[in-house]
Amino acid sequence: MENQRSIDKMAKMPVGKLMLSMGIPMIISMVLQALYNIVDSAFVSNMPGTGEMALNALTLAFPVQILMVAIGIGTGVGTNALLSKSLGQGDRERAGYVAGNALFLAAVIFVLCVLFGIFGVRAYISTQTTNPIVSQMAVSYLRICCTFSMGIVFFAIFEKLLQATGLSLFSTIAQISGAVINIVLDPILIYGLFGFPQMGVEGAAWATVIGQIASFLLGLIFHLAFNKAVPKGIKYFKPSLRIIKWIYAIGLPAIIAQALMSVMTYGFNIILVRVDESLVTAYGLYYKIQQFILFAAFGLRDAITPIVSFSHGMGDKRRIRAGIKYGVLYTLIIMLAGLLALELFARPFSAVFGLSGRTQELCISAMRIISLSFVFAGLNIALQGVFQALDGGVQSLIISVLRQFVLVLPVAWLLSLPVIGHIGNAWMIWLTFPIAEAISAAVAYVLLKRLYAERIGI
Repeated sequence: MENQRSIDKMAKMPVGKLMLSMGIPMIISMVLQALYNIVDSAFVSNMPGTGEMALNALTLAFPVQILMVAIGIGTGVGTNALLSKSLGQGDRERAGYVAGNALFLAAVIFVLCVLFGIFGVRAYISTQTTNPIVSQMAVSYLRICCTFSMGIVFFAIFEKLLQATGLSLFSTIAQISGAVINIVLDPILIYGLFGFPQMGVEGAAWATVIGQIASFLLGLIFHLAFNKAVPKGIKYFKPSLRIIKWIYAIGLPAIIAQALMSVMTYGFNIILVRVDESLVTAYGLYYKIQQFILFAAFGLRDAITPIVSFSHGMGDKRRIRAGIKYGVLYTLIIMLAGLLALELFARPFSAVFGLSGRTQELCISAMRIISLSFVFAGLNIALQGVFQALDGGVQSLIISVLRQFVLVLPVAWLLSLPVIGHIGNAWMIWLTFPIAEAISAAVAYVLLKRLYAERIGI
């Protein structure tokens, strides 16, 4: 009954209202996902004596965490769009196979993460730093996050299974529960409160993975108890090459889009460290602060995709147009609010972390300059959700490659040259992001017009 009401809502509720009812829980869920990393950073940065080195260690580990999230969420995005479309076409049996194959893929992804955690972490960290203290902290933190990654991987799938059928409130409850557990455990395990040993960055890692596993277990319970629109049974777990190809036809561009964030951050760290290690710390902290705004936009994008995809499955042009309109409008509102917040409160935000004076000033300049790209970034994020819904994976991929690779690393390298001679020119490097997002937004608009004409018509 609950799922039937959700399906009716997807088909009949006014799109603007539907976008808010589905999007707000998803926004909360994604913002809480960003909270995992920022909370870890806030606590470790205030560790006596080694706080700034610990923060640098988490920054070096962060690209791999982004990559794990990318693969999980990208698989979930493909699952979400294909499941929504199947239900919109009334094909419940195919929906069951989509869900079962998604969980099979999650198991494969988890095994790969464990193998990297055991064999690849130290080699990866060694490419970014020669500081033995920072290196050991980063290796310890990242190894725990990888080998106990079942929470982050499986929750990414259960979250999308719930969202695809309009049950996003349950995924938000699961996400909130995990975030609260993480926040509570962070100071206890990092500083050694209430009789627990003082574990430092390893404590931050354990708090993170315990919170993620809690979210996964709740997502599993909610899916089994309430997601009646999706058939369940052992037969649905049988791998189907056709369904896996369908999932990744949509999801692979989303994986690459998220993974490019990892590649971009890794490459940007290498560019920055050749100038000054304090730039790496400043950018790493800024990146985690900006995630609150970007992840809010990602949350709304995850509402845009099933709404437009469901309407596409029904063949309802009016609701498709409305989904695009409200999706772009609401995303731009989020990004404008984020721009205003960072411009006004850059200094108080940076003061939460135990940074030296120069590192704090570099972080403040990053916030005030890079945030100018938010409006263009919002348009890119919203349109990528539309592309995914209209089976435009290639278009989504093009925008991702432009805004997170082609137009970032070469420009950043060029702009870093004047900074090598004088750290006071560091603001020039931050201009990389407004340039990249603005050009990408112009390309995205052109691609949308062409895709809409091909898939929907005039």
